[in-house]
Amino acid sequence: MELKRVVVTGLGAITPIGNTTKETWENALSGVSGAAPITHFDASLFKTQFACEVKGYNSAEHFDRKELRKYDLYAQYGVVAAKEAIADSGLETLETLDRNRVGVIIAAGIGGLHTFEEEAGYYALNKENGPKYNPFFIPKMIADMAAGHVSMIYGYRGPNFATVSACASSTNALIDAFNYIRLGQADAIVTGGAEAAIYPAGVGGFNSMHALSTRNDDPEHASRPFSGSRDGFVMGEGGACLVFEELEHALARGAHIYAEVAGGGLSADAYHLTATHPEGLGAKLVMNNALADAGMKPEDIDYINVHGTSTPVGDRSEVKAIQDVFGEHAYKLNISSTKSMTGHLLGATGALEAIFCVKAVTDDVVPPTINHVDGDNDPEIDYNLNFTFGKAQKRTVNAALSNTFGFGGHNASIIVKKYK
Repeated sequence: MELKRVVVTGLGAITPIGNTTKETWENALSGVSGAAPITHFDASLFKTQFACEVKGYNSAEHFDRKELRKYDLYAQYGVVAAKEAIADSGLETLETLDRNRVGVIIAAGIGGLHTFEEEAGYYALNKENGPKYNPFFIPKMIADMAAGHVSMIYGYRGPNFATVSACASSTNALIDAFNYIRLGQADAIVTGGAEAAIYPAGVGGFNSMHALSTRNDDPEHASRPFSGSRDGFVMGEGGACLVFEELEHALARGAHIYAEVAGGGLSADAYHLTATHPEGLGAKLVMNNALADAGMKPEDIDYINVHGTSTPVGDRSEVKAIQDVFGEHAYKLNISSTKSMTGHLLGATGALEAIFCVKAVTDDVVPPTINHVDGDNDPEIDYNLNFTFGKAQKRTVNAALSNTFGFGGHNASIIVKKYK
């Protein structure tokens, strides 16, 4: 069976550094930090009191009051991103669209944490009177509901589900979408991720694991991947979606094509509940798997958007894996961690970083890794590599690879390239 080619025809994002794809990309190229004191709740008693929240978001601009009763914030972000991506793709106004062959695969690593927290808290306060729960509790909480809402809004009846693999979730969603289309089971799929976990249970839970930065005196510069003084990741939130489409279907309707999806890889560390393998074994395997799936060589890659969360062990192991996979070519690559600006969007991070890779390929520019200060080095990291510190760099980007690694040892990588 000849596999079909898959292209990207729509982009949508709502993030800590922009409420649209355009604003997010412009701020990423400018090196804007999305980190600031938490406003979603009173975090004054928490070890970490800051995060990368979405800013200036007004739910009333996107949903009516009746609809909002059914939406956790994470699902709102997913739908907002999906609507932008669908409008950008032109599918929204395509009268001949076969909606039976359009799917929606939108991931979440956690789902409706805020809804769960509210309902559990209500029961704890009122348990002597017996259980009483909101009838929308379960549908608001479950991690597949962003995908469900999008399918219902647009009548898309193709493959419809969510993937959950912690911080690799939305890259898994993208790879699933890619595979369904190239196998001929769908003409187009709206795919991505959404997350909104900046609430007491989310921040407190990650604090208890010592996973978050506690740089409360300087949140703007707290996410500092590959720096010697890094002390944990900064939690982010938001949504990011792409429209993946079968090439001939896109050409037949005259769609704008951003890039081609070249391949994807999956692997497991099989090592630890939360830590990456110190030698990067799973990371090496997943990048090699992605390259093999794309039929590409290491030297075909120009840019890697790394997982790069700003954790001590994770950053080191990913660098080791890159050096092992790419050899001497590793020193000709651009590498950057956009989490230095957006924070870590958990289940939505892979989709957002795939958008950054698409834009890098389209615009021939690499977004920076911010917050590194000269001399703030980790002796176990080779700074002869080009981490794109400080400023965006113009260069030809024919192909870009995005890495995402999740708790539980889940690894996913996807490659996009210029459409020719």
